[in-house]
Amino acid sequence: MATDPRLAAAVSAVSVALIALAGAVITGPGGAPGGAEAPAATRPTLRWTPGACVTDRYALIACNGGDSEVLAIAHDPPLPADCPDDTDDVLRIGLGRTACVRSFLAPHAGAPGGGGGVLGPGDCVALDGRERPCAGSGWYGRSIAITSSAHECPSTTLDTLESGADVVCLGVGGQVLAVGACVARPAADVVARSAVTRAACGSSAAWARVVSFEATPSACPSDAQRYLRAAPGTYRPVTCLHLLSK
Repeated sequence: MATDPRLAAAVSAVSVALIALAGAVITGPGGAPGGAEAPAATRPTLRWTPGACVTDRYALIACNGGDSEVLAIAHDPPLPADCPDDTDDVLRIGLGRTACVRSFLAPHAGAPGGGGGVLGPGDCVALDGRERPCAGSGWYGRSIAITSSAHECPSTTLDTLESGADVVCLGVGGQVLAVGACVARPAADVVARSAVTRAACGSSAAWARVVSFEATPSACPSDAQRYLRAAPGTYRPVTCLHLLSK
């Protein structure tokens, strides 16, 4: 039977369309030709770099999570200018490096008096030179400056402590002696100021009242009858005293 040329052309066109359609769907479940699996998405490599995120267990994590952000990578131990002032914690990450990190949420341990981060003005320190939260106990004095030597401390300094290679200049607060404070009689004339026992000025234990702190005994004011010399290296090591009892 003769075939109508128009019908043959239509059948041919349908065949081509079906072949083209079949070619479009012959792929694997993952979209790879021939039924092969598509390659898995590459997970980003986490590195200790500024901007990285850290968990509360101090592990790196992708930045859609985490509790802190890395602000800078520093030496181990960090040099005074290595970490930004708003650093909350310093983490040892190996290879002679540390990471300066800041929490995403308040309260911030690196804030003045918070007990963490980089030691600076307003922070409280124990006798070993380590920072302590000012809201807690166990600290000796409050920092007003951090310097490389006691001679660089500001004029309002009442005492000093060493913290590593730095000197912590201490002002009013904590157990630091201040002008007007009364003290019990110490066992020796050369003592650390932190070893001098404070006493209520009206009590029988009060031996003398602090009238000034000077560099030398000759600089004590005229109403000073005695003095105590602090440990070497202390800022204004002479504590001038007016006796209350003899």
